[in-house]
Amino acid sequence: MTLTDRIAAWSARHRRVAILGWLGLVLLAFLASVLVTGPDARNEEPGETGRARSIMDSQGEYLPVEEKVLIQARAPGRHFGNSPELLAATEDLIAELKRRPDAVTGIGSPLEPGSRPRPGLSPELGSPHVSVDGRSGLVTFKLAWPVEKLNEHFSFATNAVAAVAARHPQVRLAQAGDRSLSGAVDEAIKADLARSHLLSLPLVLVILLIVFGSVVAAGIPVLLTATALVATFTLLSVIGKVVAINSAGSALILLIGVAVGVDYSLFYLRRYREERQSGADDETALRTTARTSGHVVLFSGLTVMLSLVGLVLTGLGVFAGGAIGMTVAVGLAMIASVTVLPAILATLRHRVDKGRIPWLGKGRTAARESRIWSGVARRVARRPLVWGGAAVLALLALAVPALDLKLQDAAAVNSLPRSVAQVDAAIRMQEAFPGAPTPARVVIWQRDQSRVDGMLSGAVVDRLRTQVLESGGLLAEPVTSDRVGNALVVRMPLAGSGTDDTSVRALEHLRHKVIPAAVGGFAQLDAAVSGKTAQTYDFTNQLRDRTPLVFAFVLLLSFVLLVFMFRSITVPLVSIALNLLSIGAAYGVITWIFQYGNLSGLLGFTPYGGVMGWLPLFMFVVLFGLSMDYHIFILSRIRERWTDGLPAREAVISGLGASAGVVTSAAVIMTLVFAVFVTLTSIENKMLGVGLAVAVLLDATLVRGVLVPAALSLLGERAWRMPRFRVGKAGIDRPVRGPRVTA
Repeated sequence: MTLTDRIAAWSARHRRVAILGWLGLVLLAFLASVLVTGPDARNEEPGETGRARSIMDSQGEYLPVEEKVLIQARAPGRHFGNSPELLAATEDLIAELKRRPDAVTGIGSPLEPGSRPRPGLSPELGSPHVSVDGRSGLVTFKLAWPVEKLNEHFSFATNAVAAVAARHPQVRLAQAGDRSLSGAVDEAIKADLARSHLLSLPLVLVILLIVFGSVVAAGIPVLLTATALVATFTLLSVIGKVVAINSAGSALILLIGVAVGVDYSLFYLRRYREERQSGADDETALRTTARTSGHVVLFSGLTVMLSLVGLVLTGLGVFAGGAIGMTVAVGLAMIASVTVLPAILATLRHRVDKGRIPWLGKGRTAARESRIWSGVARRVARRPLVWGGAAVLALLALAVPALDLKLQDAAAVNSLPRSVAQVDAAIRMQEAFPGAPTPARVVIWQRDQSRVDGMLSGAVVDRLRTQVLESGGLLAEPVTSDRVGNALVVRMPLAGSGTDDTSVRALEHLRHKVIPAAVGGFAQLDAAVSGKTAQTYDFTNQLRDRTPLVFAFVLLLSFVLLVFMFRSITVPLVSIALNLLSIGAAYGVITWIFQYGNLSGLLGFTPYGGVMGWLPLFMFVVLFGLSMDYHIFILSRIRERWTDGLPAREAVISGLGASAGVVTSAAVIMTLVFAVFVTLTSIENKMLGVGLAVAVLLDATLVRGVLVPAALSLLGERAWRMPRFRVGKAGIDRPVRGPRVTA
């Protein structure tokens, strides 16, 4: 008996214990999430950004939250030199903000005298808070502490801006800054997560009703998946105290949890119904299902979990947290399928087909070979070179745009649609004051950890401002500074969008030329640059350095596991090659859509000329794990036919036809779950949804339906033979067949 045989037999004999034990595990996870309190772990940033964060954390104080308000005339041709309306609105806003000195501090405005005159303006209005063309002004201010009153102070400032805007309808006032931009992103993520929860499981239930034609059979995978997700997220609230798991990662964990949870239950349940329809009694059907589909589910689950471990090798906290979360989700889904599901089936027996849907249920309770996919496999098997070559060319054609793939994270103004008020404000602010919405943060401290005194800090800030004038447009005003504990933090706007090539050049100029020139003359000082641009830059550099290690780990792991599973060398090599083809095609589709901007109106995004830097590696790891579900299930059915005595080519046709129904259903479910992310707000989620959905769709059609039968037909008997050499009197025997592996 295999391990899954023994587990299923125990669960069938102790049905109540198995089911109540699972519910007890979910309840225990929930109680742990309530009882374990404390702050969540913070993500550790890589490179110089991490160094700056470490210094800031050691100060015991927070960096003041800075907000900015853009002031522009709505009518063209107006600027601060000839528009009383602009000056009046600016004076009104400053007066409104000064009403609460306990809430707002450090106000900077276009009314302050500056050192750089603007065209058409008097010297007293030549402030860095006026744009170069004179059309726009910028009011900056800090939200006063304590932290407990930060929300109240932010609300006061936001209401003040809205009140002034209402009194001056001819002037545009647009607010964007540390709190408003991060708040907009957080709200969008929460709304997206809620929407993905709302759409995923109902969609899955509808598909399962069509697949099974029975309310009870369709409800089992949904209930198991829902309880597994409850256990996952409650456990992660405890794990999150030690390992950082961000809110964006929660959406990915949900996506993977729903996809694999439903698929594993579907594989198991479909095989059980198939065995019962073939005449086996309930006990025999359950035992056969455990030995076949149960074995595949266990092996697939372990493969996915081990593949996800590859993300930990990046050394990036956000990937490690996401990998741990997804591993927990997959592990619980796998445990539910091989332990609780047998107990449920042993309890329900024939009642699993209760609640048949009219015009659908009667035909769906019997599992049959797919005539369509059997016909496709037969055609491919007759002319494998022609069909296989055509499929390879099609995938290569889809992959061609990936040759031009440009890895670039979305800036704050690119991530969300412009219909979000804060994003629109940030875009307008970026146009008038490049880099102002998300400036670089230069953290300066004494090497002996003593305080950077006033005279020293003033000298450093003056040097940095001088470097802005000499940067050739790579750096910009306004430059502002804050004291945090003993350290000094200087905000310096960078040219570009925040993540594009111009911003990268500006960051490198700041780090390698400006900082040495401004701080290098003070031997007692040290400095590090952080901020959105620096964070993305350091993250991407470490990711690029570790990517070959992750690729090698996942490819080697997949090869070893498939060799162990099928006792073959050629099948793992073919499977890996086909996976790489489908992933490459998915990369090409993402490039064509998101980098080139095709279908932007239909999908609801604004292209920015790149693809998220983390996406290709993440897709590679996740898809290599998930695609094993289909490959292992299909290949095990084909191998089952071969071990039963069918010729290799006939085994391919019969095995593919027998597995086509359940695999097609699973692929449709997984594609729809991934496609839910296309409906979400941020461009990052849309990229992820399109990429994963396209890869699964290609894997379930061209790869599974054409390339797998073509490759196996060409290989024939060689596909399933593992060299095992025995030396006897007559020499070396022929290779022998490995043990039977079925699904």
